[in-house]
Amino acid sequence: MYTLNFVNMWQQLLQQLLGSDTKALARAISLVENETDGYEEFMKSLPSNNSPIIIGITGPPGAGKSTIVDALIEEFNLDGGRTCVLCIDPTSPFTYGAILGDRIRMSGWHNNAQVYIRSLATRGSLGGLNPKVIEITEIAKAAGFSQVIIETVGVGQSEVEIAGLADITIVVVVPESGDEIQTMKSGLMEVADIFVVNKSDRPGADKFVQSLHSMSSSDKEIPIIKTIASQKVGITELKQKILSFEREVNSDRKLKVFANRAYHLLQEKRMNGISREKIYIDLKTSGNANIYKFIEDY
Repeated sequence: MYTLNFVNMWQQLLQQLLGSDTKALARAISLVENETDGYEEFMKSLPSNNSPIIIGITGPPGAGKSTIVDALIEEFNLDGGRTCVLCIDPTSPFTYGAILGDRIRMSGWHNNAQVYIRSLATRGSLGGLNPKVIEITEIAKAAGFSQVIIETVGVGQSEVEIAGLADITIVVVVPESGDEIQTMKSGLMEVADIFVVNKSDRPGADKFVQSLHSMSSSDKEIPIIKTIASQKVGITELKQKILSFEREVNSDRKLKVFANRAYHLLQEKRMNGISREKIYIDLKTSGNANIYKFIEDY
């Protein structure tokens, strides 16, 4: 049972969050990420808000994801909307926090009231995401942002997890990504709603775009946008493609994304309190040599 002061703290935080208070947003994310007592009740109290579009940006390291995000912030800012950016960074082996590389590259927006940028550590989670990214996204949606951009850490093939959580998934590659594309072809073609060929002023860019087109299946023609993000080339076209895609998304797709988010949360809840270390200890004490019997009794 939570104390009255604790309940009041969460209620006050909710009111501040709904009033677009940036400090309240930052505090709510920290409390939820650390699973502070009462956070689940707080999440239940958030109003449903499906207006903001959730944009997932993924791709191999060095493709220019952060530069793309920085340029998109500027484009969305021109429309007068509010943008929340969640940068998933590698976890520091010393502090277990996020290594703030992306925030440094987007430092020009730190004093802009219309933009909120937060670095999140992967905390050992696979798929290039933060374990609490779904909850944090819901908090950002409740805070009234027009769009929420999630930039994954850039770990390669395992990044396909973002596709199940975002409304639209953008895969950023560079002309030199040919071999990587062949390796990750099935996963990338499955998750990408838009391909961005960044640094398209490099040699072989046009040939690489043709190669991407040839890999598209007949039932899913994936748009390909050529950009030079450092010079803001192609970014307006990318924003327009994102907005047009948002208008075309049907209710069935939104329901599938919702189901994916629910699946991840259920999986996390059912696995709460279970770890490899605990299983190891329980196996050691049980003496059960049959793994299927052990799981059945667990």
